[in-house]
Amino acid sequence: MKRFGNPLLSLAAPLLVVVSLVGFFQREGKDRVQTIPGLSIGCGLIISGAWERRRRRMKLLLAIKNTKVKIN
Repeated sequence: MKRFGNPLLSLAAPLLVVVSLVGFFQREGKDRVQTIPGLSIGCGLIISGAWERRRRRMKLLLAIKNTKVKIN
């Protein structure tokens, strides 16, 4: 199994969402709009990562199902 090189990279998207939410609640009025891009990008990265992980697992499951194992 492949080892993940940088574990901090996996925390980048959730931390981006947390930082943008903290910034959103600390600001008032029209300044809150500035946090929306960070929030949307962080959520998008989390969703795309989950989607890609699901696709990879599905491909692996199909590959396992399609292999024929001979029992002696």
